[in-house]
Amino acid sequence: MRKIAVVGAGQSGLQLALGLQKTGYEVTLLSNRTSEQIRTGKVTSSQIMFDRAMRTERDLGIDFWQDTTPQVNALAIALGHPEHRSTRIADWSSKFVKPAQSVDQRVKAAYWLDLFVSGGGKLRLTDAGISDLEDLSRSHDLTVIAAGKGDIVNHFERDDSRSVFDRPQRVLGLLYVDGMVPHSEPLRGCIDVAPGVGEFVNFQALTTSGPCQIMLFEAIPGGPMDCWNEVKTPDDYVATAKRLVAEYFPWHRDRCDRIRLTDDNGAISGRLTPTVRKPVATLPSGRPVLGMADVVVVNDPLSGQGANSAALCADLYTKAIVEHGDRKFDAIWMNQTFDRFWDYAQYVAAFTAALLTATPKVVNAIVTASQDPTVAKAFTQGFDDPRTCAPWLIERPDSVQGVAA
Repeated sequence: MRKIAVVGAGQSGLQLALGLQKTGYEVTLLSNRTSEQIRTGKVTSSQIMFDRAMRTERDLGIDFWQDTTPQVNALAIALGHPEHRSTRIADWSSKFVKPAQSVDQRVKAAYWLDLFVSGGGKLRLTDAGISDLEDLSRSHDLTVIAAGKGDIVNHFERDDSRSVFDRPQRVLGLLYVDGMVPHSEPLRGCIDVAPGVGEFVNFQALTTSGPCQIMLFEAIPGGPMDCWNEVKTPDDYVATAKRLVAEYFPWHRDRCDRIRLTDDNGAISGRLTPTVRKPVATLPSGRPVLGMADVVVVNDPLSGQGANSAALCADLYTKAIVEHGDRKFDAIWMNQTFDRFWDYAQYVAAFTAALLTATPKVVNAIVTASQDPTVAKAFTQGFDDPRTCAPWLIERPDSVQGVAA
């Protein structure tokens, strides 16, 4: 039986570990937290998953929340006037072909981690360092790094030829809240744009206490919404969210009068730089390890692609490992496997970059979609599969293969 080590217990690492475990591999998983620590810890993301990515979970039989998670049936986009904040230049909605949904990573990762252990998986609780990777690479046929944060990520070299940005494009404020008035049916996810200021993203989700609403503020650095560094307490998060909605997205003001955090750990803030890294890191011993998902392709959450890319990457890596049989997992195979993922992920990176920079194509499409339902439908479909946005909305990267349609 071949032995695979996976470092990181998020969407991609756990999905890969469970997929390989189901296929008969001996899997060792490294996590820096127990399932209970994950469940009771801070929120980690504003994940929303679309149908193509959710299918990979359903195929593994690990999609346990379909009956309890609010179904996000449509996308609504509003573009505010740059001077008259109460006026919208564009305002439209379009239904997804199949609903999207968001399950708090605290709920999903904690359950999946317990499932992995109950199925006989080996779990090591540690903050993995180079010595751990050396040990794993020596005792396992393949070591995959799925932990998108921490020192070990720095061992994956930035790919300057594929990285568009060299600094954060947004300052992020994220809240999980109760008490927010939902949209009328169909339940919608919203992206509201305040030119020169940033974006407000909102959709329903499932958290540890049940259904809730996610509020994500994407502030342009140095702009008037760039205030999250000063926000410290749960009450500060709620007060700041109310103030920003009232000032820059006033058409949502009445929905937010009674919001409160779902729990004291239901809010975070920060920033990240969208980055592509080279997929293979060479340890001091000379042995290679393979990076996956946001270890090697980091996207800003504005495009809602993080959890989707992680799921699709896990699905592709699982199949590639199985297909490789008993052959050696060398650096050549690792680079080839990542290239199969990049054939898809490059479209995700291009889609995210277009939204962050508000390219003329994006702005024109948002405005045109207010009058043309066909454009609105095509824009909405892009969140499920960014490849469909080339070349009419994003610049067309290289040809696509690898990730199943």
